[in-house]
Amino acid sequence: MRLKLVAVAVAALAPVVAMLVYNEVETRLQRNEEIRGNAAQAARLAASEVERIIEGLHGLLVAVASMPAIQDLDAAACDRALRSVASSVSNIRTIFVTDLAGHPVCGSVEPPSGVRFADRDYFRQALASGRFVVGTYTDSRMSKGAVLPVAMPLMKEGVAQRVLVTGLRLEWLQDRIAERGVEGGNAITIADGKGTILARVPYPERFVGTAIPHAFQHLIYADFPGIIEVTGQDGIERILGYRPIKLPNNPLYIGASISKEEAFAPINRATEVNALSILGGALLAFLAAVLIGNRFIVRPIHQIARVMGDWRAGRTDVRTGMDPAKDELGAVGATLDSLLDELDARDRQAKEAGDERDLLSREMAHRVKNGYALVQAIARQSFAKSDPSRYAVFSERLTALAGAYDLILTREAHSADMSETIRKSLRPHHEVDASRMEVTGPQISLPAELTLALSLVVHELGTNAMKYGALSTDEGRIVVNWTLKDRRVLLTWQETGGPEVTRPNARGFGSVLIEKAFPAKYQAKSLSTYGTSGLIFELAFFLPGDPTDNHPATSFQVARAEGEDGAIENPRKAGRS
Repeated sequence: MRLKLVAVAVAALAPVVAMLVYNEVETRLQRNEEIRGNAAQAARLAASEVERIIEGLHGLLVAVASMPAIQDLDAAACDRALRSVASSVSNIRTIFVTDLAGHPVCGSVEPPSGVRFADRDYFRQALASGRFVVGTYTDSRMSKGAVLPVAMPLMKEGVAQRVLVTGLRLEWLQDRIAERGVEGGNAITIADGKGTILARVPYPERFVGTAIPHAFQHLIYADFPGIIEVTGQDGIERILGYRPIKLPNNPLYIGASISKEEAFAPINRATEVNALSILGGALLAFLAAVLIGNRFIVRPIHQIARVMGDWRAGRTDVRTGMDPAKDELGAVGATLDSLLDELDARDRQAKEAGDERDLLSREMAHRVKNGYALVQAIARQSFAKSDPSRYAVFSERLTALAGAYDLILTREAHSADMSETIRKSLRPHHEVDASRMEVTGPQISLPAELTLALSLVVHELGTNAMKYGALSTDEGRIVVNWTLKDRRVLLTWQETGGPEVTRPNARGFGSVLIEKAFPAKYQAKSLSTYGTSGLIFELAFFLPGDPTDNHPATSFQVARAEGEDGAIENPRKAGRS
């Protein structure tokens, strides 16, 4: 019962748990979509910032190219102009004008001897395209620091005359990205066309100048921006929003990632609180189920069960003593007490009625015996002297009938034992030799009308055996046995050691008696076999109830039934009298 109460508590908590789980799953799905949107937005903002910076460099070179000192190619004036520009713009260190061979013509600083830019990819791309070009991560030969170089040819009538070269300071770019602010666990990555990281927040010292892992290199030249889940080089799981170089006006790769652990931290904390709340509620429910249930449910049930067990054991005076006004179980206990009181009263009434019935049965038995004695006396006075043989047969049959009624009356007029009925019906023939009669079979209680019918049939068979069969000789023997299966009784009367018997040509009184003895509802059938060793008589009938076989056919074997020595007869078509 305690387990059932606990199960009830669990069932009560189940909807709450299901609702919390549903809300948890739904919240996490919504949060995941929110994070993906935030990552994409962060990537767009960072890309916009980078585009603005690169566009600023482009505008700077366009402005420098329009300066008279640059247009006139006056080296001294050019040097002064470029130094002025470099000192006033914080995101570059140096700026140079080179000839088409890459040799510096003028610049913001004195170039080292022999330095030229012709071997740089961005320089060659600028000359080849005639447009503004952004290079890749480079260690500057002029400033000895890491820069993102840019170049723009000075065109005249569609022909490149000189090339303007400068470089974006990567530490300045790093500072600008850091100024944007990045929440814990999140990251911003800017890389060039070769996948070399130019700026990274956080941990720039670990990542700037290194290559993006090979597994993510394909993102740099992807056709479209996207959002994926990744595990970064720092081992943190993130949702990454990226914008590849192939996008218009997007000369660099931009990646903005958000830490899933940090993003889901509030939800995880809420989940822990909910889990602890559910666990606490479950513990309280279990304690309530055990303590309160034990007090108000388990104990009353055990009390009721104990009273019922005592009643079954014979202690009929025990009661639960429960208050019906207390609760439902109290009402059950009080109802049980009322029922036990009523059963006690009925039991006393039944005992009194039984005593009275026993008295009436004894009186009835006495009167029936007197009635049979009176009938026997009248028969003796009427034809004992005129027809002694017929009187003897009548007297024996009357005695068998009286014995059967005696059996019934001693069983309170309801039933009698089959074995006792057969033995008492054969009692008039015991003077021959009781050892020559064997009666065996399971104990079966027969109703009154079956007892009467069977006693008459057995008596008639015994009488015929005395006159014509096994009991008419000194060596003859009778075996009576029966079986019971599916409420069908099969009785076999077998005579051995007697004279050879033959089928009678006419029906005697005994045959008629056997035919009329059993009521039709018992579906009685018989089989008589006349052989050289004696009669074999088989009788089958159903006990009261629903027979499993509605066909009147018995379990006699068909082969025997259809043979020459026997025939199935509907009651007693053949017999001896």
